[in-house]
Amino acid sequence: MGISRDSRHKRRATGGRMPIHKKKRKYEMARQPSMTKMGSKMIKLVRGRGGNLKYRALRIDFGNYCWGSEKIARKAKILDVVYNASNNELVRTKTIVKNCIVQIDATPFRAWYIKQYNKKLGKTAKEEPKTDKVEAPKKQSRHVIKKIAARDTFIDPNLEEQFNTGRLLACVSSRPGQVGRADGYILEGKELEFYMKKMEKKKKIQSCQSPHLNIIF
Repeated sequence: MGISRDSRHKRRATGGRMPIHKKKRKYEMARQPSMTKMGSKMIKLVRGRGGNLKYRALRIDFGNYCWGSEKIARKAKILDVVYNASNNELVRTKTIVKNCIVQIDATPFRAWYIKQYNKKLGKTAKEEPKTDKVEAPKKQSRHVIKKIAARDTFIDPNLEEQFNTGRLLACVSSRPGQVGRADGYILEGKELEFYMKKMEKKKKIQSCQSPHLNIIF
């Protein structure tokens, strides 16, 4: 029993040592962190207290992500880890943990949007490469056309801009080291603005930190 989750080994707020009145217990035992990385799916089963199982994800590359304002969820590929409020080292090593900000593939959500609203998200037809093949327009009844036109097509401008790059910012809300999944939700509204500001501020700080120049007078 190396790692323990008790607080008896810690000091008081004043700095004094706590008296040891009992030894470590099995139910206080902790384990090494999973440090889930990006890659082909690899999950390890861990037996827990009471015979329960934990699904320790060592590598994972896909997850189910929810688009809250549209009330849909799609399986999307995780492309990159871009922000972590707790530790920048987890961003550098591309470690996936709960509440980290990742970039996911926008393709499944773009395909759903076209089907739902009959409108393209992201790059316009002018920016797309020209091809000789001409797609025939889909046959739709007047009732279906009227139904699609009546739907509210409002989308967050910051989110719409991300569809141009093909990458969406999302937050991981599951615990990969406990349940073996990296599910989450797409960032929108005030939350998206908050994280965009944080990442811009981080980039500015990194650009300012240049190596010291040896100036000889």
